[in-house]
Amino acid sequence: MKFTMCVLAASFFTPHLFAADPVDIGDRRELFVDSALIESMTGVDLVMHRPHDEGQVLAFDKPWEGGFSGYATVIKDGSLFRLYYRSLPKAGADGSLNESTSYAESKDGISWTKPKLGLFERDGSKDTNIVMADAAPSTHNFSPMLDAKPGVPADQRFKALGGTMKSGLIGWVSPDGKSWEKIQDAPVIPNELVKYPYFFDSQNIAFYSEAEGKYLCFFRVFEDKIRRIARTESDDFINWSEPVLMEYKHRGGESPIDHLYTNQTHPYFRAPHLYVAIAARFMPGRKVLNEEQAKAIGVNPKYFNDTSDAVLMTTRPGHDHYERTFLSSYIRPGIGAQNWVSRTNYPALNVVQTGPTEMSVYVNQDYAQPTAHIRRYSMRLDGFASAQAKFDGGELITKPLKFTGNALALNFATSAPGGIRVEIQDSETGKPFPGFSLGDANEQIGNEIERVVTWKGGTDVSALAGKSVKLRFVIKDADLFAYHFTNQ
Repeated sequence: MKFTMCVLAASFFTPHLFAADPVDIGDRRELFVDSALIESMTGVDLVMHRPHDEGQVLAFDKPWEGGFSGYATVIKDGSLFRLYYRSLPKAGADGSLNESTSYAESKDGISWTKPKLGLFERDGSKDTNIVMADAAPSTHNFSPMLDAKPGVPADQRFKALGGTMKSGLIGWVSPDGKSWEKIQDAPVIPNELVKYPYFFDSQNIAFYSEAEGKYLCFFRVFEDKIRRIARTESDDFINWSEPVLMEYKHRGGESPIDHLYTNQTHPYFRAPHLYVAIAARFMPGRKVLNEEQAKAIGVNPKYFNDTSDAVLMTTRPGHDHYERTFLSSYIRPGIGAQNWVSRTNYPALNVVQTGPTEMSVYVNQDYAQPTAHIRRYSMRLDGFASAQAKFDGGELITKPLKFTGNALALNFATSAPGGIRVEIQDSETGKPFPGFSLGDANEQIGNEIERVVTWKGGTDVSALAGKSVKLRFVIKDADLFAYHFTNQ
C-alpha cells in the first residue's frame, strides 16, 4: 500500500506545570489521532496518513439502483462483510416511494456480490438484492448497525434508524440483517425532541458504545444555516435524551465550522473508546465544472454546482465536541470531472479490517452520474495518523497514565537508520524507573503492527502496572501509530 501524509506541527503542546491524576488506560490501544494523552512533543509532529485508492468495488448498475444511490453502511459480521445503501435511479423528494434499501456481501471486503434475496419485486421479478422497499421515508437514509450490547435478543441483533424531519427517526430490528421490522409505529427519536430549524435529512448514525454502556446517535441538524452534528443517547434504543450540538476543537482552540453532510461517527474496532468520524465535507456553491464538462460526464444538471471531500475527526466518550486535529482533506476528490460534482466523495459508515495489516473505508463516488459506484480505500491498521520524527529525531512524552498488563506493544515503522526507544518515567518525579531508562531501552527498528518493546532486563513491565507513569518515546526517522499494554 502507498500512503501520502499531512503534517500538523506540535508547537501548541506544552508540559503540565503540576502533576495530573493519571488516566487509567488499562490495556486499551491508544492512537495518535488527537492530543488527549500527549503532554509534550519536541521534534515530533502528528501526521495524517491519507488512504490509498484501491479502485471500484461495487457499481450501482441495477435498474432500481442508479446515480442517486448512496448513504452506504459497511458492517463486518464475523467472517462476512455486509453493505447497505439507498437505491434510487432518479432524483426526487426526500422520502419518495422510488427509494429502497439494497444489500451486498463479501467474504473479504474486496470482492462484492449482490445476492438474489427474493424479498422485494422489481420489474416483475423478486431476483433482487433489496432488503427494504415501500417503507418511505425510512428508505431515504436507512442506516443499520450490528448491536454490540451484551445480552441483546437474537431477533434484535441488528438495529437501524431511518426517516426525515416530518416522520422522525423510525427504529427497525432484524435477526439476520435482511428481514426488517419496525420496533414500534411511533418514531424512537421524534421530531419534537429536536430544537433546530431542520434535521434528520442525512444519514443518521447509531451504535452501542461499550465505553459508555449506552446507545448513541449522531445526526445532522442545521444551525445558523450550516450543516452540523448533534448527539443523543439512550439506554434502550427507544427513549433518547435531548440532543446536544457537537462543537469542534483544533490545536486546543476553536475549529472552523464546515458544512458536514454526513458524519459517519463510529467506535474504532481496535479501540472502541475512540470514536472515529470520516465525514463528508460539503462546499455549497463551490462550482468547478462548466455546463459542457457536466454534459460530457452525464451528470444530472442540478448536481454539479458544489464540491465535496472527506475529513477525519475523532471524539471520545462523553465529549460534546470533535477533535479536528487535521483540517485538511482526508480523502481528496480524484482526477477527472466526475469527481468534482455535488454530493460525491461521501464515505460509507464504518472502517473494517480487510487483511492482516490492512483496514478499509468505502466511498460513494460519481454521484448523479451513470457511472455511480463505491470505491475502496486502504489503510494500515491503526494508520489514521502517527507521531512522526524526521531524521534529526525528537521525543514525545505522554500525560500520566495507569495501565494493566506485563508488556508494552507498539505499531510503528522506521527507516533503516531510524528507530524508537521507550523510557517509562515516574510521573511524580519525572525520573525513569530503574531498568526502564532510555539507557536501558533497546532500539526498536522495523515495520510491524505489534512489536513488544524490550529493555536490557527484558519485556516485563508488570511491576509498574497500576502506578502513575509517563511514557517517553524517543523517535528518529520513524512513525509511531499506536501503543497498548498487553499480557504475553
